[in-house]
This record gives sequence, structure tokens and C-alpha cells, in this order.
Amino acid sequence: MESRPLRYFVAVAEELNFARAAERLGISSPPLSRAVRQLENELGAVLFERNTHRVELTPAGEVLLVEARFALAALEAAGRRARRAAAPEPKLVLAVKADGDAGLLEGMLARYAADPAALPVTVRLCAWHEQPLLLRRGEADVALVHEPYDRTGLDTEDLAAESRVAALAVGHPLAGRTALRLADLGLRPDEVHAYIDEVRGRGHDLAQLLALVGLGEVVALLPASVADRYPRPGVVYRPVLDAPPAMLAVAWPQQSRSTATAALVRAAVSVAEDAREREAG
Repeated sequence: MESRPLRYFVAVAEELNFARAAERLGISSPPLSRAVRQLENELGAVLFERNTHRVELTPAGEVLLVEARFALAALEAAGRRARRAAAPEPKLVLAVKADGDAGLLEGMLARYAADPAALPVTVRLCAWHEQPLLLRRGEADVALVHEPYDRTGLDTEDLAAESRVAALAVGHPLAGRTALRLADLGLRPDEVHAYIDEVRGRGHDLAQLLALVGLGEVVALLPASVADRYPRPGVVYRPVLDAPPAMLAVAWPQQSRSTATAALVRAAVSVAEDAREREAG
């Protein structure tokens, strides 16, 4: 299956109008209609229900839309990776949230540099949720990510588990407690990840989020290491005893066959293992 018919199909599926899709693609409607018909014949499935008033996706069309978007994105990502690999001085891009490395980044890069397969590394600092997208788009090779995150198209290896703390304004009714439970925050264990996603959406980065906490607008659930790294006037941190741990993982594209990428992942796993042994000892 060629990519052009898929691009045509996605345009029609998103516009649900052949004329608008043709305008978006910069072609006329008749060749677009023929291309979609040809794709349906090739697949042996009707993708659109058409009448004089509207165009709607069939169940087969809905399935193909999801898969086509993923396939087209993977093709674009492959092109980006190939162009970066062909650069005169190829580099690996490591995507990480600022101060979202659980203290592993420096050791990870040092150990990687000693590997014969190592390439120079560019560290790309990211906003919430940005790392998985950069991996899928071919703009990064490896990422350090905290749950929750979208695993689509990625391989991952857990590195570290941290307990969670609640960040509260000093004037919050719960700020006087020495420790909390999820029920104090009105949460069940199965709601934690959705809650974290919702709160992350309030701020572009941790500094903004803590500013909102200090104003009393949100209560944030954060990895315990944040309490030591980010003391803030007006913000207190309290352990949440029954919260699921904050898992830090190293992630990379499933289709990657890069020995340099594999070496960076090995370095991350090795440094994390050493850190756990030191804590246990």
C-alpha cells in the first residue's frame, strides 16, 4: 500500500467532505474520489458512507484512520531519523523533562560516553508529555519519562520508583498534617494517573505548576525528590502514604535498530541499578 492514497483517505476522513479535502490537498475532487475508490477496491472494504448530504466513516474506515495516522507518522519519523543519521556529525537526542531524571542523568551520560558505540548526545529539555511525541516523530532517540505517558510505538524499561508527595499551599486545610492518604485528596488509586494528567495540564512546566500550588489553585502529586529540589515559599510537601509510586522509565522507538541508542539505554539501566544498590546498602 502506497502512502499517497493513505494521505488522501486521512484528509477525507478528517474533513468528511471531498471538496474540502481536495482543497486541503491541493488537487481537484475527481482524482481524489478515484483514489479513495481505488483504495477501497484494494482493501475490499467500504471506507465511507456517501450521500448527497454528508460523508461518514464506516467501521472499517474508523479502523483505517487510526492505523493510517500512525503509519504516516512513522514514515515521516523514519525520514527525520535518516536525515539526522546522514548528518556530517550524527548525534543522539535525549529528551527529558527538566529535573525529571531522578538524579540519574549525569551518571547516565558519563557511562554512555565510555561505550564504544557512543555518539555525541544533545539533551533536549521538554514540557509535560512532550518526550513520547518527540520519539514517535523521529526528533529524539531516547527519552526519560515519568508515568503516566503514552506508550504507543515505544519500548520502555523502568529505571526508578519514587514515593509520591502532595504539594499544597501553606494555607491548605491539609497542610498541617504530617502525612496524607489518597482519600484525604478525594482520590482512589485507580484515579491517580488521570488526576496527575489533569493537574499537569494546568502548567507548562514544574515551576508554573508550583506557582499555581502556592496560589492555592491546585494540589499536585509529585515524585518525592521534588520536595528536596524545589523548596518554595508558600508550598509544603506531604507524603501520600498509599499513592502508587512515581515510575521513571527510559523509552525509545520500537523500530529503532541503532547500536548507539541501545548503548544509551544500557547506560540508563546500569546507572539506575547502581543507584538502587546504593540505596539498599
